[in-house]
Amino acid sequence: MDNDLNGESQTVSIRLEGIHKELGAQPVLRGVNLEIFSGETIVLIGASGGGKSVILKHITGLMRPDSGRVVIGNQDISELNEKGLAVIRQRIGVLFQNGALFDSMSIGQNVAFPLRERGEKNIKTLTEKVTKALSLVGLEEHINKMPTTLSGGMRKRVALARAMIAKPESILYDEPTAGLDPVSTGSIDSLIIQMQKEYGITSVVVTHDMKSARTIADRIAFLRQGSVYFCGTPEEMDGSDDPVINNFINGHPTEEL
Repeated sequence: MDNDLNGESQTVSIRLEGIHKELGAQPVLRGVNLEIFSGETIVLIGASGGGKSVILKHITGLMRPDSGRVVIGNQDISELNEKGLAVIRQRIGVLFQNGALFDSMSIGQNVAFPLRERGEKNIKTLTEKVTKALSLVGLEEHINKMPTTLSGGMRKRVALARAMIAKPESILYDEPTAGLDPVSTGSIDSLIIQMQKEYGITSVVVTHDMKSARTIADRIAFLRQGSVYFCGTPEEMDGSDDPVINNFINGHPTEEL
């Protein structure tokens, strides 16, 4: 499906249609509608516990909506079985909040893991692809080290190399700069931008870091009370005269978000 935005036709890569989800007896998503365009970086913001990470889990099929549809390309994934979801997941890379590296594996083995899971056994091919992926994040010299020897920022960069090694169409980032110093945060932001510009990767980023959001986002979607309250460019967000938006992005206390 194509959508006309600012006079330009853009292909919708991921579409959420009327997604409702309860966890226990607590409604988390209450009719989320969102189109994510191919090759864009969209940032999800909102109060803690507001459903941002739950949206990522719906995109990967780890959660299924109580009602509504998740469409990737032209495929409604909400009705797929695990075999069908496995095919969809091969098109999506995920950068987890803590990096989720295997501490028992070397850096190189961690990055190679998605390829091995898909059946790649040729050592030369694996080494070449892992080395290239690590070079993109500036860590090729650490290929034989263990994750415990790396800083938090370096672990996130390794996790990014692992997320993109299989050349996914999309990468989902869950708090990619959480707990990082400003220099490491800037490095991760630059890598997200690089993945988009050089490889046309669609990025969906969950973050509470508003500076980072403004740096990397083509559009920002603000979740409030279980639905998308606002979606637009960083400039449109900052120029809004809506007190709910202004209070949130400026960190001012307000009514329940």
